[in-house]
Amino acid sequence: MDTKDSNGNILTDGDNVHVTKDLKIKGMSKTLKRGNMIKNIRLTGNPQEVECRIGKSQIVLKTQFLKKA
Repeated sequence: MDTKDSNGNILTDGDNVHVTKDLKIKGMSKTLKRGNMIKNIRLTGNPQEVECRIGKSQIVLKTQFLKKA
């Protein structure tokens, strides 16, 4: 299955994405603000999730809150 963003664009490893909604991250005091760019995502086995690095932390984000840059 293809991994798609909130607009239906197909995502691949190494893509850059924008966050479409303010997201609170469990275990971190930091929130991801709307419009932040996340670089170099990695696909997981689940087509609705991607892995990325925020600072020194490795997190998993749902693709429904991401838009391809």
